[in-house]
Amino acid sequence: MKKYLLGTVALVALAIATPAAAADLGARYPVKAPPMVEPVWNWTGFYVGINGGYGWGDSKWGVLGSHDVDGGTVGGQIGYNWQIGPWVLGLEAQGNWADLSGSNANTLFGVTNHSKVDAFGLFTGKVGYAWNQFMLYAKGGAAVQSVEYSVSNTLNGVTLGSADETRWGASVGVGFEYAFAPNWSAGLEYNHLFMGKDDIAFSPANASDRIRLDTDVFTGRINYRFGGPVATRY
Repeated sequence: MKKYLLGTVALVALAIATPAAAADLGARYPVKAPPMVEPVWNWTGFYVGINGGYGWGDSKWGVLGSHDVDGGTVGGQIGYNWQIGPWVLGLEAQGNWADLSGSNANTLFGVTNHSKVDAFGLFTGKVGYAWNQFMLYAKGGAAVQSVEYSVSNTLNGVTLGSADETRWGASVGVGFEYAFAPNWSAGLEYNHLFMGKDDIAFSPANASDRIRLDTDVFTGRINYRFGGPVATRY
């Protein structure tokens, strides 16, 4: 009888201890999920890119009248940005092929004058403000244009004189850019080119005219930056 009593007591004790032990085994400290890592875009570095868009302007001739020029443009750019806090400073060189042309007829002299901007370049500094992957900026610096001029007989179209020049001026512009991938960004940009006036001599005609040709250019841009986000924020 004593053996049965001891066995019963042992079984009851085991039954009581098992849930407690199971409870001890089941106790766990809460495991924290790894923190979210938010990339912080940094605009510092070299970049290269392409651009394309539309340009327009007003070719003002002192004697033969004036006309609008407009057309398409495509080109490329290379530059370097430094980011200091949210501010971005940069330098950029841009070169574009262009087909901005126009003409007008002068009934007094019976001639038609024509202007065509076939290329331009920009050498500018940049000041921008960045919100992580988004940047607004202003830019300004030097501009250069390659321009062709001609004067023809309005009745038969025979060219009476032609000239070409490379003219230097200044430019100002604004734009925005968005980084949509670790090394890629896209944006829109507007520039106004102040090209001033110049005396143009036409050959073989022994004639000249003073011409002013300022230009506006609106382009879309895609850039590839060497590097990527250099910091993370938790």
